[in-house]
Amino acid sequence: MQFTASTISLTVDDVTASQEFLTTHVGYTVQQTADGFASLSRPDAVDVVLLARGIEVLPPDQRDRHADGLILAFTLADGLEEEEKRLRDAGIEITMPLRQEPWGERLFQVTDPNGVIIQFVEWAAPEQG
Repeated sequence: MQFTASTISLTVDDVTASQEFLTTHVGYTVQQTADGFASLSRPDAVDVVLLARGIEVLPPDQRDRHADGLILAFTLADGLEEEEKRLRDAGIEITMPLRQEPWGERLFQVTDPNGVIIQFVEWAAPEQG
C-alpha cells in the first residue's frame, strides 16, 4: 500500500470561518470550495477538508457530528516562541500558553472559530530526573 496524501476531514458549523482561520493564520491555501465544503492544503502538512454540519454528502449518522475532542497538531522545526508571538500579535487568543512537558514536548494551543483546537509543537530534550 502506498499513500499519495493524508487528509483530515473536520465537520464544523461555519466552513468559511475555519477556512479563513487556517489560510490566514496557519498558511493553508484553498484548493477547492463549494457550498458547505472547502479543501485546504499546505505542502508540509496534512491536507484539511472542512464540511458543514448537516451536509448531505455524509452518511446520515455522521451529518450532525462536530469536530470535537480532536487536536490538529503541527510540529515545528524551530521558532515556537516566535509563532506564539505572531499569533498573539494578530489578536488570536492563546488558549493554552506555551509550556514544556517532562518528556520534552514544548507546545501551545489556539482554538479556531468553530472550536477546533490547533496545537503547535516543538521537541526539546526531555527533563532529566
